[in-house]
Amino acid sequence: MRPSTTVPLRSERLDLLPIGPDHAEEMAAALADPALYVFTGGEPPTADALRTRYTRLAAGSPDPALAWGNWALRLRADGRLTGYVQATIGPEAAEVAWVLGTPWQGRGLATEAARTLLAHLTAGGVTTVLAHIHPDHHASAAVARTLGLAPTGELHEGEVRWRLDQPTPTA
Repeated sequence: MRPSTTVPLRSERLDLLPIGPDHAEEMAAALADPALYVFTGGEPPTADALRTRYTRLAAGSPDPALAWGNWALRLRADGRLTGYVQATIGPEAAEVAWVLGTPWQGRGLATEAARTLLAHLTAGGVTTVLAHIHPDHHASAAVARTLGLAPTGELHEGEVRWRLDQPTPTA
């Protein structure tokens, strides 16, 4: 069993919407602060670049062993997109990530969105969750720790691998 990557999800304050090219313009604005890229590198993406990327992501992984789940985060209080969560789901584990635009940071929204994603993955049968976090990115590390992930001590492309192993659900 594999969790669906095309269903909308809902948390207390957020709607998690399967990402598509129609989100590109608004997401470019949400992700426009260069400070977001201090730990990951790069620069704010253009709406055109996001449109191309989201079209590819919405089409799904070309590798049948992997599923891509990408959700735009819409804050219901103001109706604006605030960031995204994503999961690459493989046969052994799901790798997750979260990004929240700087105007919405510090409110617990990244934790809320990532917790919703984690619950969805677990309900879909995922038992191992991984995240890769820059060693100096304390905010992301706090989100991971709150979700129950722990640093493994392994480095992957300069980032610490965090891991959560959950019990296999019983019927």
